[in-house]
Amino acid sequence: MKFFLFLGLFFVVVWLIRGGRRRGLPGSPPQAPAVPSDGGSEASSESIVACVHCGLHLPKSEAVSSAAGWFCGDAHRLAHDVAKPR
Repeated sequence: MKFFLFLGLFFVVVWLIRGGRRRGLPGSPPQAPAVPSDGGSEASSESIVACVHCGLHLPKSEAVSSAAGWFCGDAHRLAHDVAKPR
């Protein structure tokens, strides 16, 4: 019975130590901030828009625009036009 108690205690301690490192608690090594590979100046300042049809958020440069708003692709732009004609 003592064996199972110590085994359980061991797993709890290991779980707490590993969980603490992932959350950045004191005593864990500091994690470096994520840096985009291309320098990040343009990617961090780009606007994010939501698709009018499905609500997906994507960068403005990848979105398709129309009079009704921004869409994630031509298929959703056409589906929105069929569902809600002007």
